[in-house]
Formats: sequence, structure tokens, C-alpha cells
Amino acid sequence: MALWIQWWRMVRQLRPAFARETTFLWFALCLVGLTVRPDLRGVTSLIRALGLKEVFYDRLLDFFHSKAVLVDPLAALWCRLILTVLPAPLVPKVNNRPLFIGDGIKLAKTGRKMPAVKKLHQESANNTKPEFIYGHSCQAIALLVGCAQSFFALPITCRIHEGIVFSNRQTKSLLDKMVDLVHSLTIPMPFYLALDAYYASKVIVHGLLHSGNHLITRVRKNAVAYWPALPSSEKRRGPKRKYGAKVKLKSLFQDVSSFIEAPSPAYGETHVILRYRPVDLLWRPVGIVVRFILVIHPQHGSHIFMTTDLSLFPMDILRIYGFRFKIEVAFKQALYAIGTYAYHFWMASMTPRPNKSGDQYLHRKTETYRDHVCRKMRAYHCHMQLGIITQGLLQYLSLTCTKAVWDSFGSWLRTIRDGIYPSEQVTALAMRNTLPELLVNSPDNQILVNFIRQKIDLDRQEGLRLMAA
Repeated sequence: MALWIQWWRMVRQLRPAFARETTFLWFALCLVGLTVRPDLRGVTSLIRALGLKEVFYDRLLDFFHSKAVLVDPLAALWCRLILTVLPAPLVPKVNNRPLFIGDGIKLAKTGRKMPAVKKLHQESANNTKPEFIYGHSCQAIALLVGCAQSFFALPITCRIHEGIVFSNRQTKSLLDKMVDLVHSLTIPMPFYLALDAYYASKVIVHGLLHSGNHLITRVRKNAVAYWPALPSSEKRRGPKRKYGAKVKLKSLFQDVSSFIEAPSPAYGETHVILRYRPVDLLWRPVGIVVRFILVIHPQHGSHIFMTTDLSLFPMDILRIYGFRFKIEVAFKQALYAIGTYAYHFWMASMTPRPNKSGDQYLHRKTETYRDHVCRKMRAYHCHMQLGIITQGLLQYLSLTCTKAVWDSFGSWLRTIRDGIYPSEQVTALAMRNTLPELLVNSPDNQILVNFIRQKIDLDRQEGLRLMAA
């Protein structure tokens, strides 16, 4: 029961993000269901996991659509909570800055009455994935946590950023929306943000620098930069010349003698010697000097990395970017273990989506229709944020209550190793095993336990099993 006590200490600090106490209790109930459910069948799985009476199915649907759930403040509060409660050694920092990771994710959704579903192209080296899918295009932010040999990309927030155009004057790109997403978290300290090459742009750089933060990314090999212009004794009108000779970055790989050999600092790479070359150049898209790191890797070939922080050492840049893949691991856990994106909320009044559809334009729709779309989008984002918090809490318990997790796991894994924290799935199993103890032995005055007990159907096996421990 110690795991659930620690879990509740975290959850109750999220109360300010809800307009009503009852809504908050429904939120906590959903988190319990998302944590312990054995399958990922949407809201139905929450009913089965907690043995709830069937009448509460509609109440759960009402909760996900409720305006009393303040989704954006909830994400910001969750971010600040994690940065506050995790012990300092479990939040890796460079130059006293935490490391955030961002990326996009495309979710297959086939419903013809789901707002924001559109035809999406998938770029992947995996030939098992189809080239095109119908679904939601999202962008997500995570925080790197952990230590030693084990790290998590702890999810912070995720939003659908394509598929709906409310106004024909709408000009924001995916890059603008990523910057807005970062700013919406109101992160209380300067940080580094690691993104892939798609986000190496003026919009992202200026958006981060404006608030005192820095970008670490990869740039394409065909990128160009400029040496700063040499001082000139000539008297001429107008501003001083800023840009000097043009440099094709891939041409810098030709001077092999200028590269330095060093062990790879990337996470998980041992006994790998790479060669690197740092060079500070003016990058015209942003109009400032940035630091490029050219890398020749013995297995992965040549790559070019970039940061806006000129004080960062090359090895630190490579080490930070090497953690970026952790968000891909977090996505897999969210998809297949947590069910963060397993929502199925249809909009009955929606005009069916045509085949081969792109963005859905709403500027000619009625105000009522637009309100219905906003309501449905709020439900999607609410489900995502609950799944994100569920996964983050499991990671938090894995990091801070490791022994209690293993003690309550009650099963066997071939891959258990010293120094490796339990996975989200292992922690979820430990929580599932101890849930009956919480419901039966907890004091009667514990508000959440009473809230759940009142809704359990003792005429079904699920409810009877939970209360018979």
C-alpha cells in the first residue's frame, strides 16, 4: 500500500487544475483505472479494471468532455510538480539546466466522425509501416529523468497540432505550435530543448532564445553557414557587412586532420570511438553565431549537430542529443502499455470525413458546430494528458520507490539487472497487485477510496475480486 500512498501524495497536488472537487475525484479515479487496467479498450477498460457499475460509463464520458478539467493548466502544474518533487540527482542537468525533449507522433485513427483526423505521411525506415495513414498528428514534450544506467523521458504534455483550421487567416505552422506548447508549460527555470532536424529553424531558435533557453538539434548535411565578415578599412555607407565567406557544412568533412578523436558520449554506446569537429559560424536563418559539431561515427556515418549555446562543450552537445531517442521509447510505452492515445470519442453531428481528406476547414461552419468540435478536441487532449500523467507517475514511483515496486511485483523477468529501474509495465503490475489492499484496508475517511468504493459493482467478478482481498 506504500506505493499508493506515495502516488496519492503526488496526485492531490494537481487539485488546482480542476474547477470542482468532484471533477478532481473523477480525474483521480481515471488515473487509477489507467494504471491498473489489463487492456487498452478505451473508457470501457476503465469500467472493467475497477469493477464499476455500468451506469458510470456515461459519467466517465462526461468527465473527459468537462470544461471543469483545465487541461493546459493541468499540464503546466504537472511540469512544475515533477521539477519540484524529484530529487536533484534524478533530474540530469547541464550548466544547471534540465533537459527537455520534443518530437512529433502520428496516431492512426480511422473514425470518419473524429475531428482533426487527416491523411498523414509516415517517414520511417521500418518497411512494416504503411507510407500513409489516417490519424491525428501530435507534438509532445518530455523531461529527461533518471541516473546511472537508466533514464526515462518523463512525458509532460502532448497536443494535436494538425487537421483543424478554424480560420482561413490561420498562419501558424507546426513550428509555431511547438513553441507555443513549450511556452504554455511556464517552465520555471532555463532549460535545453533537444529536437530533431525538422525543428532546426528560425521559429524554434528565436522562440527559445526569447525566454533565455537553448536548442540542441541536428541539421541536414546540405545546410550552409557563413564565416563572420572580416573587418574592413573601407569607408562605405549603410550597415557594416555581417556575413563573410559562405560555407557548405558537408565540405568541412574533407579536412580529416581537423577532427578530434574521443569516446562516444552517447547513452548506451560503449567502446565506440568517434571523431568530431566543432565550428562556430553565422547561420543565416537565425542571424546569429551558432555552434556546429561535425561528427564521423564508425557505425552511423557522418552527422552535423547544432546548438545556440556557445558555452556548451562538444561532448555535452552529443551527449544531450543522444538522449533524444528516449522520447521514442516513451511513445512506445504510451501506445502499448498505458493506452495514452487509445481514445475513441466520436462526434455524432460531424459531417463525415471524406476519403483522402486533409485539413478540416471550419471557417464556414456554424458557431454551434465549431463549439462541438472544440468540445471533442478537449476530450482528446484530456485523455492524452491523463495518460501522460499516469505514465509519469509510474516512472516517478520506479525512480523513488524502486524496492517497493520490486517487492510488490510478484512475478519474474529474465531481464532484471542491477542499476536498471523497473519499467512502467512492471510498476503498473505492482500497483495492480496492491490495489485491493488499498481499497480494503485504507481508512474510511480517505476521500478517494470512498469515492471508488461507492461505485464498485459487487455483482461482477471484477468488483468482487477487488473488495475480497
